[in-house]
Amino acid sequence: MGVVLSLALAACGGTGGSGGSGGGNGTFNAGLSSVVNPSTKAGGTLRFANAGTWDNVDPADTYYGYSWDFIRFYGRALTMFKPGAGRGSQQLVPDLAQSLGEHSADFKTWTYKLKPGVKYEDGTPVRAQDVKYDVERTLDKSTFPNGPTYFNDFLDLQGYTSPYKDKSPDRLGLTAIETPDDNTIIFHLKKPFAGFDYFTMLPATIPVPPAKDTGADYKQHVMSTGPYKFENYTVGKSLTLVRNPNWDSATDPNRKALPDRIEVQMGVNADDLDNRLMNGSLDVDVAGTGVQAAAAAKIQSNPNLKKNADAAPTTRLNYVQISSSVPPFDNIHCRRAIEYATDKTAMQTANGGPLSGGDIATHLMPPTILGSRDADPYPSGPGNHGDLAKAKQELQACGKPNGFSTVITARAERLKEVNAALALQQGLQKVGIKAEIKKYPQGDYFKLYAGNTDYVKKNGLGLIMMSWGADWPEGFGYLEQIVDSRVIRPAGNSNLGVKDPAVDRLMDKAAVTGDTNARNALYAQVDAKVMNDAFIVPFLNVKQLLYRPPNLKNVYVSQGLNAYYDYTQLGVK
Repeated sequence: MGVVLSLALAACGGTGGSGGSGGGNGTFNAGLSSVVNPSTKAGGTLRFANAGTWDNVDPADTYYGYSWDFIRFYGRALTMFKPGAGRGSQQLVPDLAQSLGEHSADFKTWTYKLKPGVKYEDGTPVRAQDVKYDVERTLDKSTFPNGPTYFNDFLDLQGYTSPYKDKSPDRLGLTAIETPDDNTIIFHLKKPFAGFDYFTMLPATIPVPPAKDTGADYKQHVMSTGPYKFENYTVGKSLTLVRNPNWDSATDPNRKALPDRIEVQMGVNADDLDNRLMNGSLDVDVAGTGVQAAAAAKIQSNPNLKKNADAAPTTRLNYVQISSSVPPFDNIHCRRAIEYATDKTAMQTANGGPLSGGDIATHLMPPTILGSRDADPYPSGPGNHGDLAKAKQELQACGKPNGFSTVITARAERLKEVNAALALQQGLQKVGIKAEIKKYPQGDYFKLYAGNTDYVKKNGLGLIMMSWGADWPEGFGYLEQIVDSRVIRPAGNSNLGVKDPAVDRLMDKAAVTGDTNARNALYAQVDAKVMNDAFIVPFLNVKQLLYRPPNLKNVYVSQGLNAYYDYTQLGVK
């Protein structure tokens, strides 16, 4: 009974660590399998920039992949992905916990013991109760709408919704989590799940001391348990971290903590950001989604630049979410018209082409995910420019033979996403579908706009540009938050189209299927069902063309972190 996910991952890719010691400044794609510019020298300032802003820096309220990577500078969860390049980085290792979880025979009870001696930045000890408290905070989706809902969905909550509404003594009302002493935390699930160690990797298990919590304002100064603490945070503009004097490396073998200072500028023009990376005045694009088209062209044509780049295959899919609650997309044939009319080659080109953008996608699960099966239910014509004849047949079937009008959304700061939206718009025009493009800020994209159910319906947001990477590289970690109708909430959604009880039942069955092949077959069925119902238009299995300036040390792509550079290992000259 249950799913031994870590064993499945080890079986598919081995257990290696860094995959090589690296050396020099590497060569093209060196960071995919080895550590480039290995170093143990401490000091200097590590300089990040962001074309947009965070969804949040609060561990209870974040869902961007780069945030999960970056947050480990100042926050420690119970578990984390193993440092190192290659397949070994898909393995989980203890972080705050002494070991991976001990579970009951039915996989419904999970117990963790905290490492002794871990302290906050003010010198006070970290307690199991503080881990419990942050999990409780994440349950409150009115205060913290961003972030996954795994704990909401799996803990035996018995009506519990928020620590801010908890009137019990010492705020201990959530019986689904026990803390019998300061070093022990026990989770009780309402349904079995053998991959629970992946849940404890989430920022939701980064401890928060209740006495320091200020609700939605806690983001102004998150209490650090990692090697760095906040010096200054100006929302939307800048974030500066400095060393945490109460971090003890003896309790934390997973983080190198080489820089003395970490600075992040926000709202930097994306092309300017790339130019600064290439001229050495910046070290890392924190968003980690790859350089823009202009920089990609320079890198591919200049050997001196290309040797400092990695085209990293990801567990990420770029796709168009079709809002099934927005007419006429409540009609399956209107949705299928979009599937056939989409010019995937133009959208691939908008993202940088095959090398720096990725490969054309034809179904939901990228090939890097366990359980992925080749399928092409909506062949998009010669050269993948769209099958216009099929699209027109579907328009006829949905009662819109002359087409219709709708809205496409995109994140304003993501130029490749905006350009892909333009390519989609132009492709749809060929069959009479007129789409207005509306751009929204990425920081509030899911909270206020494209992920807000009321706003989507009120404003007729029919086609939502999305990019989704696995929360972890396995079928459940990839699919659950984008296909399970039970995770849909008022705001912060990643699923606004898939509302199918049959899909929900398949997900439940897969979560408790012990045999790897059988489980993967169920995830393939989920993929096929979602595609058959035309809720999602996949167009790109993403590669990220990442640039690593020669100044940067200890650089490698982490497969566990969805093909981001592992930020906690980086150093500078």
